[in-house]
Amino acid sequence: MNPNRAVSIDKVVVHMGVGEAGDRLVSAEKILTEITGNKPVRGVAKQTIPAFGLRKGMPLSCKTTLRGPSAEQFLVTSLKVVGNKLTTRAIDQQGNFSFGVEEHTDYPGQSYDPKIGIFGLDVTVVVRRNGVRIARRHIQAKKLPLKQRVSHDDTVSFLNEAYSVEVQ
Repeated sequence: MNPNRAVSIDKVVVHMGVGEAGDRLVSAEKILTEITGNKPVRGVAKQTIPAFGLRKGMPLSCKTTLRGPSAEQFLVTSLKVVGNKLTTRAIDQQGNFSFGVEEHTDYPGQSYDPKIGIFGLDVTVVVRRNGVRIARRHIQAKKLPLKQRVSHDDTVSFLNEAYSVEVQ
């Protein structure tokens, strides 16, 4: 097989939506740092919605991006937490996939604290093949050829072979 046709993990984005600023957001950032080992970045409200008590620019969530070996290690742990099973709807047409973890306490080293509560998190994985740089570069960016794009079926076979994940 051509090594340039192999599918690999580009990045893993971990997101925790809290819905409010203050102590809950600080607790979520602390938990996200413990789970991933990266410092999270805050996400803010894009518009003001008075009915929900939201103001534009108000911090509501936190996220972090993992790349390389730390991304693969986190993905293995996260897939074990969800039982190595994903639905076919979790994978989009470009081959990227997302899934949610309902409780952060499912991760190793995490325990329930009544003062903090329980937070859920979303894991989004971006997959790629070698050669994707031609579409992302600033100078002479080109359209990615069809043979270099990752499809839904490519991701299903990649997850089955590399991580023993059952896609239903």
